Amino acid sequence: MDCIILIEDVDNIRGNLKKALEYEGHEVFDAPDGKDGVRLYRERYADLVITDILMPKKDGVEIIIELRRDFPDIKILAITGGGRIGSEYYLGMAKLLGAQDTLGKPFKQKDFVKSVRKLLKQP
Repeated sequence: MDCIILIEDVDNIRGNLKKALEYEGHEVFDAPDGKDGVRLYRERYADLVITDILMPKKDGVEIIIELRRDFPDIKILAITGGGRIGSEYYLGMAKLLGAQDTLGKPFKQKDFVKSVRKLLKQP
């Protein structure tokens, strides 16, 4: 069973994504903001971190920079709805900073699961 840390500030999105991941058989620990998410990762190893980009306290770009610096082999999936600028800008930045995959909201659950499987190298 793979361990995943899910960092998403919108409660219902976080809850739905967590349910989808648990349905796939993953152990999921979730955080409502970037500060708590980074703390959670430092407390327990995870096979994958999924982070939203636009969040309070610490945004996804800051999370990617910090975790990539301190844990170079970390696997990261970045997600965002994009805000005023648009998701392509933020997701492109996330990729440049080290996220291995990105998804723009709204996305289909099957695309989300496919990305997670790819990052965890599951069939």
